[in-house]
Amino acid sequence: MTVRKRILYAVAGVVLLVALTAGVGAWVVFGPNTPSFEGERTVTIPQRDFDAAVDSLASAGLLRSASSFRLVAQTTGWDAQIKPGHYAFEAGASSYDMLETIRKGLQTPVRVTIPPGRQPPIVAGVLGRNLEFSSDDFLTALRDTSLAQELRTSPEHLFGYMLPETYEFYWQTPAPEVVRRVKREFDAYYERELANAAADAGLSKHDVLTLASIVEWEAYFDEEKPTIAGVYLNRLDDQWKLQADPTIQYVLIDTQGERTRRVLYRHLEINHPYNTYQNAGLPPGPITNPAPSTLRAVAYPKDHDYYFFAADGTGGHRFSRTLREHNRAARDYHRMLDERERKREQQANAESESSPSSR
Repeated sequence: MTVRKRILYAVAGVVLLVALTAGVGAWVVFGPNTPSFEGERTVTIPQRDFDAAVDSLASAGLLRSASSFRLVAQTTGWDAQIKPGHYAFEAGASSYDMLETIRKGLQTPVRVTIPPGRQPPIVAGVLGRNLEFSSDDFLTALRDTSLAQELRTSPEHLFGYMLPETYEFYWQTPAPEVVRRVKREFDAYYERELANAAADAGLSKHDVLTLASIVEWEAYFDEEKPTIAGVYLNRLDDQWKLQADPTIQYVLIDTQGERTRRVLYRHLEINHPYNTYQNAGLPPGPITNPAPSTLRAVAYPKDHDYYFFAADGTGGHRFSRTLREHNRAARDYHRMLDERERKREQQANAESESSPSSR
């Protein structure tokens, strides 16, 4: 073999090696580096720490090769540019794709659903588990007098405006901004869907919210909400006391820290501004955050001549026009409760007698 050929072969070998190296490098950088999965997967990166980011991506099932991801990050210097946030990636994303997204902070909003008919700590827990701030931060925002005034309400009533819907927030959205956004959504929904009907009925926004919060705790089935709202409105129109058991439950939460399974006569004697057995009219404000369907039920109540209702033991209610009809329905319900309690005690005794420890 001539010297010329040897040189040509050597050059060709070098070129091939360079091409192979470049190809491998390109594959490491731009080739897929996720497992196969359907749709997309999300990850929350809580801090500006590269090792923590790698751990988060791996825990979310997004890295097929953590070592190649590290190599690309360290080679480009992007390991020093990690930005905290909530991100979403599809299967087939490369190390370059993921790093480019994270270093630029191109976050994906978090979908959070606020549940209806809850107390502030429950909703605070839902938000605190899904967003960067803590549940205490949300509760603090609700108690912020300046924020409440900005939103044209008071700290005592602000939670009632936390409209139960599914929202999208960026992970780092501060708690006060979440409160602002949800309150704006409530106001927009009210103006769009309820304001005209409420005005025709002589109800203010605060009236609708307050009564809807009571109906929220009273109704188990959506289809009953307009009928229950109609009962309370009939009582208000005729200047009866509302005598709403949910307000007593709220009184018990406020004074004792918890609700009760059954409202008893002694509970009706508690001196409290929300006790609608003692005080006429609506209570001072909402007792919970009512669902859109409940707000609508108050703005568009069912027209009827019922003044009473009693639980029927199935989650629904029996509606009555007279006190005599209502007392009969209430007796039937309490007999049902007593019978259920008696059967539970019998079952508990039977299980206790048959257990090894009783022999």
